[in-house]
Amino acid sequence: MSPLVKICGLSTPEAVDAAIRLGATHIGLVHFESSPRHVDLNTAAALRQRAQGQVKVALLLVNASQQLTGEALSKVRPDIVQFHGNETPEWLARVKQLVPAQVWKAVGLKDAGTLERVQQYSGAADRILFDAPAAALPGGTGTRFDWSLLKNYRSDIAWGVAGGLTPDNVAAAIEATGAPLVDVSSGVESAPGVKDVDKIAAFLKAAGR
Repeated sequence: MSPLVKICGLSTPEAVDAAIRLGATHIGLVHFESSPRHVDLNTAAALRQRAQGQVKVALLLVNASQQLTGEALSKVRPDIVQFHGNETPEWLARVKQLVPAQVWKAVGLKDAGTLERVQQYSGAADRILFDAPAAALPGGTGTRFDWSLLKNYRSDIAWGVAGGLTPDNVAAAIEATGAPLVDVSSGVESAPGVKDVDKIAAFLKAAGR
């Protein structure tokens, strides 16, 4: 069975349309000003509306304040809110209680101990997204982690793999990890924040969509 595929960091109607047309199951919109993929909330809301009913839409936030989180979720109304900072299980559980959206948590996978620590999110996160450990930016850096850490991984929390995936390596990542979902951003770009339709098509084909 082919994994779900999320194309993250979309910022234009054309990129959203391409991801949907080519077979993505999820798209991601980044609301984080330090990212080259940042979109303001009005733009995010318009892109979410464009994709509604065709793919699941995730809104990515990084260490957002309570006020910003509330404003973002109210305005964009995503299917998924993806937290990519140092958010606690308690904060995720509170958001999960208050909004009709799935809650995902991105976690930098350093070692086997990380796999034990993510269990603290059981009941608070609907999915854990394993990414490369955070560097200057918490994601979208094109850096991958050691996929062998996820060999035969099982959890009561749904999960997925991100970090350094490209059309050339995603099939190997799926084979190595058995990931039920793969997430790509910089790996399908021609420049930081600029999505490449041909690369999106190649990625989705390689992932079996």
